[in-house]
Parts: sequence; structure tokens; C-alpha cells
Amino acid sequence: MKCPTCGSVNFYARDPEDEYEEYRFALQGDEVVPESADADALAIINDTEAYCERCAWHGRLAQLKK
Repeated sequence: MKCPTCGSVNFYARDPEDEYEEYRFALQGDEVVPESADADALAIINDTEAYCERCAWHGRLAQLKK
């Protein structure tokens, strides 16, 4: 999977309960690889909107093209 606009594999997700908390992650194939080892990170990444680190794209992970 990668960004449909620029092809980047680096993204971040915002914690819906803390506007200043971000979870950075990379996509390796179909796998989400969180930057932090925080147990809540993967759940937040999968349940919230993802933002591309390289361009203005944002949306759900399911929208990403392979």
C-alpha cells in the first residue's frame, strides 16, 4: 500500500482524544509498522484517519492503493 497521490509509505494518525498526540507509521506491503511500541498506537492508526507525511492526502487506510 502507498499514498494514492505521491506514492509515499510514511504516514501519521492523530489521537482523537489528544489533538497534539501523533502516531507515525510506515507501510510495508499490507503491513502497518508503527514507529512507537505503544500498545494503543496500532488500534488508533487502524481506527482513525491517516495523513501522508509527504503530501496533503488523508483518509482511511482502506482507501490506499496497492
